[in-house]
Amino acid sequence: MQSGNEPLREDVAGHIFEGLERSCTMPEANRIVSAPAYPGIERIQAQFRGDAFEPHRHDTYALGVTIRGVQTFSYRGQRRYSLPGRVIVLHPDELHDGGAATDDGLLYRMLYLEPSMLMEAARIGLPFVDDPVVEDDRLAGLLLAALGELDRELDELFVDDFVSRVAAGLASHARLPQKPLGSIAWSQAKTARDYLEAHAMRGVRSEELERITGLDRFALSRHFRAAFATSPHRFLLMRRLQRAKAMIADGEPIAEVAAATGFADQSHLTRHFKKAFGMAPGAWIGMLGTARAPMRD
Repeated sequence: MQSGNEPLREDVAGHIFEGLERSCTMPEANRIVSAPAYPGIERIQAQFRGDAFEPHRHDTYALGVTIRGVQTFSYRGQRRYSLPGRVIVLHPDELHDGGAATDDGLLYRMLYLEPSMLMEAARIGLPFVDDPVVEDDRLAGLLLAALGELDRELDELFVDDFVSRVAAGLASHARLPQKPLGSIAWSQAKTARDYLEAHAMRGVRSEELERITGLDRFALSRHFRAAFATSPHRFLLMRRLQRAKAMIADGEPIAEVAAATGFADQSHLTRHFKKAFGMAPGAWIGMLGTARAPMRD
């Protein structure tokens, strides 16, 4: 199997998928395996039977490949189905659920990519792919170059090339992207994003963002959504939830996590966690594993 840190040759996409399919067994129990973290990129393998995720939405692109079974989800008012080898493309902030369409269960790998990385790589409007199930061997092979060996960390030079090629791959399936932001508007939106990230564990007021960006709150909201496909409020909430998710994975009590990440109490955190990730914190931690060694038979 090809390493996630090596360049992907155009003619080996099918071999990557076939090797991965052979190396992955079907699920005996529901499980999510997380890869080593990289800034702006999260990688997982999910395996389960039945319905796994309740309706939820991310503030990232969700890009994945179905490995075995039939993947099904509701998206933009329709029920969708993906077969092995097909690519899943979910736009940020779009509501969706997820499950296995048959009793045989489901195995897939998914990469969550921050929209800002696409903007910085290509400086284009964020591409919107109308059909969330894409049959494209080249794009599947590109994604599997990052998803093929989840125990390995991603290399910075690999990521630079990977993100630029993902942007081109998505653009080839997308409607015409929205008009890109000018350099001043992009800088203002990025300033607000960086400020929100730095102060995510406390309340941030609109006046603060107006002061540091020089924009009124309504213009900032338009620019921010054009750049990052979500609102400043939701971006701040998701940073809290990502921090809460990491703390829960480290074994911190959920009530203490709620207090540390700015939620009123455990039930408040739980409600928002389910809306963002499709399941309650307890159910999520019960499925969680970590990619520490190559997953083979």
